Amino acid sequence: MELFGTGCNIKVLGAGCKSCHEQYENVKKAVANLNLYAEVEFITDMEKVMSYGVMSMPAIVVNEQVVSMGKVLKAAQAEKLLEKQADSLINPLKSDIIEL
Repeated sequence: MELFGTGCNIKVLGAGCKSCHEQYENVKKAVANLNLYAEVEFITDMEKVMSYGVMSMPAIVVNEQVVSMGKVLKAAQAEKLLEKQADSLINPLKSDIIEL
């Protein structure tokens, strides 16, 4: 499975605590399990974290969109989240399509 066709950027935002590291590792496992072409970054710079409007950590950002915050997802939960993100871009809701 190739998320978004050309790969994607996934960021785990956190303070560097044990929970945030755990989230980072779980996201990396999810990416590997799904065989995704994705870059996974761990961001602990609070200025960068705050630029996403995140107030509770850890948080997950996919292609610059915050998709989870405030809880540590297990690898299986992260897989489902990433699959959902891919599906929402590949199969947008009909209401999101502008018809002429």
